Order: sequence, then structure tokens, then C-alpha cells
Amino acid sequence: MEKKIFDGKIKEFGIELFKALAIALFIKFFLFDITTVDGASMNPTLENGDRLLVTRISTFFREAERGELVIFKSPTDGRLFIKRVIGVGGDLVEIHEGKVYLNNQALIEDYIDDGIKTEIFFEDKWKVPDGYYFVLGDNRKPNGSTDSRIFGLIDKNSIKSYAEFRIFPFDSIERLERYHKEME
Repeated sequence: MEKKIFDGKIKEFGIELFKALAIALFIKFFLFDITTVDGASMNPTLENGDRLLVTRISTFFREAERGELVIFKSPTDGRLFIKRVIGVGGDLVEIHEGKVYLNNQALIEDYIDDGIKTEIFFEDKWKVPDGYYFVLGDNRKPNGSTDSRIFGLIDKNSIKSYAEFRIFPFDSIERLERYHKEME
């Protein structure tokens, strides 16, 4: 009789463990995840090793917004990158004399280091079609970021998640705001 009770408890435990694992996997792959920043392309906003809480489910219900930090699959090699959305469908992005212009208005980019100019590589003007984004890293120092200046526009389907919060290091916990300002 005790063996039946013990076997029943093991079966019950196994079922509960399976349910918990299924819920955890659902949350990780469809709702939220934690990711670690690898590299300096988003300095000074994000540092190498920062941990971020990202939302996945949002990618099914809304489009990325200007100023938002997105995690996407690189169009060149499939690695995951994090960059800031500068231009969305219908926008004209230009870089002149080290400044970024959006629809003929210079951006106020308080998130990049003072005195740093944005370099151009192959092109200096991009018309963003619907369903695509122009993204830049916040590190505009020479060789600081591989972004749309190098690999071009990204397809909206390549976006895997949106960065919402920095959760580590603990003294830097903050909500990552969508940032977009144009000069007047």
C-alpha cells in the first residue's frame, strides 16, 4: 500500500514539474527574457555585461518606435544585436558633417558621448520603406558600432525583442526609455 502512495506522489511530482517547465519555457520564448549586453556598441547607454529584461510578446502586437532599443538578428551573419531605432517606415535618415538628420531635422542625441561625430561609410542617405528600420549603436566612436550604416536597413521580422529595463548591475537599474528628440 505504501508503494502505491509513493508511486502516486512521484507521478504527481513529475506532472507538476512538467507543468512548471512548460510555463517557464513559454514565458522565456514568448513573453520575457533576460539578455546580456556583449560589447561596447551601445556605450555610453549600455555597458558590456549589463543585463536587460526584454519583452518578446510585444513584437507580435506593435511596431518598434523611434528611439527604442531593439534586439534583432543581424542581416549579415545572424548574430543578435542591440541597437537604437532611428528611422521607421516612411522616414528619410541622413548623416551630414557628423550629425544625424531625420526627415530634414537634426536629432538631439543626448545618449551619445559629447563631441563624437557620426561617421558615414558607404552611403549618407537612407529612405526607409514600410516594414524596415534604420538602427544605430550609441557608440559612434570610430569602429564603435556595426549598424545600418554598414549592413543597411533591418526587416521588422528580424526583431526578436524590445529592451525594457536594465536589471544589472544593481546600482544602474532603470527603465530604458524610448528616446527621440528633433532639434527645433
